[in-house]
Amino acid sequence: MIDGAMGSDVGVKYAANFDVAHLAEQPLLAVVADGMGDSEGSALAGRTAVDTFVEEVHGSVGPGQLRAAVALAQDRVIDIGRTRDVGLAGCTLTALADGGDKGWWITHIGDSRAYRLRGDLLELLTNDHTNAWTAITHGIYAFDSPHAERGRYQLTRYVGHQKRPEPDVLNVNPAPGDVFLLCSDGISDQIPFLTLREILSLEADAETKVRRLLEAADDAGGGDNATAAVVAVH
Repeated sequence: MIDGAMGSDVGVKYAANFDVAHLAEQPLLAVVADGMGDSEGSALAGRTAVDTFVEEVHGSVGPGQLRAAVALAQDRVIDIGRTRDVGLAGCTLTALADGGDKGWWITHIGDSRAYRLRGDLLELLTNDHTNAWTAITHGIYAFDSPHAERGRYQLTRYVGHQKRPEPDVLNVNPAPGDVFLLCSDGISDQIPFLTLREILSLEADAETKVRRLLEAADDAGGGDNATAAVVAVH
């Protein structure tokens, strides 16, 4: 049994929300996308990527179907950028899908994130596909350096990239008590790690946890669109 909820908040920086999310519980499919920038292309990319992924992913799925769904989303978003004068057409995409007897699958491209709380351990399950993540991981520069600050916004993989990079696909085995969070960087960049763990640890339903996450993003300044999908396992 699962309890799922999602929500999104525009914040104060942008006049519109360029995040897109989808959640279905039976079978489980949660998706979060974050458009790059604030152009029409950003909005179209996020909507197209999520709609394509949901259209292609249904029932109990495997890694081949997930990669194929992202590949089709790549084609459609690239086509938007190539044929329409809408500004940069690109977005992130992070999804959690039912894999039947294989557990659950996470599909990830960009810098939106997937976390899992198990007991008192909150783990980041995905890697950010950014210049900063790569350079910090390999010790090229420090995480709090000016280079890292700039590199956080330089995506190495995203939907709409002309080279059609593949997503990361990883398998997880859900256990009773687990809480999964998919979120845009309006959540992960604005809410401290310990606060994320505190909210996800609440004795509350998924809807309450989503609401508290969005409130925390607003309290932190609301400097970006903020989107969260929470899936709790019972």
